[in-house]
Amino acid sequence: MNGQMMQQPLLISSLIVHAERHHADREVVSRRVEGDIHRTTYQQVAARSRQVAQALGTLGVKPGDRVATLAWNGYRHMELYFGVSGSGAVLHTVNPRLHPDQIVYIADHAEDQVLFFDMSFLPLIQAVAGRTKTVRHWVAMTDRAHMPAADVAAKIPNLLCYEDLIGAQDGRYTWPSFDENTASSLCYTSGTTGNPKGVLYSHRSTVLHTMAAALPDCLGCGAADAILPVVPMFHVNSWGIVYLAPMTGAKLVLPGPGLDGKSLYELFENEGVTISAGVPTVWQGLLSHVDANGLKFSTMRKSAIGGSACPPAMIKKFKDDYGVHVIHAWGMTEMSPIGTAAAFKAQHIGHSPEQKLAVMSTQGRAIYGVDMKIVDPDGAELPWDGQATGDLLVRGPWIISSYFRNEGGNPLVQDAQGHGWFPTGDVAKVTPEGYMVITDRSKDVIKSGGEWIGSIDLENIAMAHPAVAMAACIAAHHPKWDERPLLVVVKKPGAEVTREELISFYDGKIAKWWTPDDVVFVDAIPLGATGKMQKIKLREQFKTHVLPTT
Repeated sequence: MNGQMMQQPLLISSLIVHAERHHADREVVSRRVEGDIHRTTYQQVAARSRQVAQALGTLGVKPGDRVATLAWNGYRHMELYFGVSGSGAVLHTVNPRLHPDQIVYIADHAEDQVLFFDMSFLPLIQAVAGRTKTVRHWVAMTDRAHMPAADVAAKIPNLLCYEDLIGAQDGRYTWPSFDENTASSLCYTSGTTGNPKGVLYSHRSTVLHTMAAALPDCLGCGAADAILPVVPMFHVNSWGIVYLAPMTGAKLVLPGPGLDGKSLYELFENEGVTISAGVPTVWQGLLSHVDANGLKFSTMRKSAIGGSACPPAMIKKFKDDYGVHVIHAWGMTEMSPIGTAAAFKAQHIGHSPEQKLAVMSTQGRAIYGVDMKIVDPDGAELPWDGQATGDLLVRGPWIISSYFRNEGGNPLVQDAQGHGWFPTGDVAKVTPEGYMVITDRSKDVIKSGGEWIGSIDLENIAMAHPAVAMAACIAAHHPKWDERPLLVVVKKPGAEVTREELISFYDGKIAKWWTPDDVVFVDAIPLGATGKMQKIKLREQFKTHVLPTT
């Protein structure tokens, strides 16, 4: 017997329709590439999104066609989020921090038909415009007054002006209805081997992820909030925040290219931001600015930190010094991306600050919609006892079943019941209460004498030292133990610390045999396109390093 409920597809267009109807005058504030602060409303975003959908039709874009963007977090990019997907086309957000050769490969692999770009990426567009195979139109996301000079524009085929393009449309457009499993957006991940692989989201998966992300034990957002996503809109759809804000009616503050501590702090204070989200490296810059200038946060109460493990020292500093609660979250491009969030359970409310910090330092527990387990090398499920460590597998309605164009074949692992599980590449343990702790990436784990050493634990301890700005732990060759930990450290400006002092700093904090064998000091640790430390480059740089214990 079937239920007798209406059948209404879960479509991304429904999010902006809801915002226009119920939160029409709620602000969307953007720091523009042009340098000024721009203000609009959900009502205006909805109207201009319909103009975008109309304009795509005039360019010959059909349902299922890929439309690319190279853009910062801003209102025009937001209009494309809804105008492209809402029309039935597929929004392909391209990471502008990638090498031009990678961008050409990704655009060709996706068969992008139109590419929209912010003017700050004009040099990048000049480097790739003559090399892509399928892009028919290049659209500068600006007005006529800020278009490229004639000699530059002549070198970009079929260059159009965004404001001219959508300004020619009357906005009398009705969002089409179609199957909720229709593809909505496309992101490429470099977290796989070989060339970047495409993750193709659906309208259904995106709306379900949006609803789950807004839950109290995840990001916990509502109409009274003002949200500033530092995480870029070109990285996993800004963790879904650009969908979540209009769904809840929250004010949305978009920082554009101004991701330095001073620029972010100004927006936090001037716009009354209550919630933000980003990777640890961004927060390091913000906290350095706040510390150096003796500042405080007057409205921000919550910060979601993910992308890589957040050092407990940072969580503690946010809470103790500034009254900001950190939501330590974990996920992947292949997971839309949120999988877990470190929210308290009832029994934690009366715990000591140290006990609460221990919970907040985990990657959290699975949000509804995500199932997870850890397995041994033979695929046998391991217990959630906080001790057993194994490969982390996940499944759920917003988790990938295969990569775009089936690149790499079937990525899933089948269990005895025939269920498919996605192998995350993370090594983890899970507490009896269900809190998951990433101990390493499988490719980064240090194998010493046949035993695993988690590099993340060692990095977190180093980051708690007052002289350390950034730390990475990698495996160095050892003739007896095969691999031993090597700590790579960037010191804070003006701070001094010795190798011996850092090694002693580990005393009593970990098992003695986990202690790094050596410390090297560098001016900078290489970061990837999404702000994560590139340990593969460090391993290459120090592959011939001779440990003093050798």
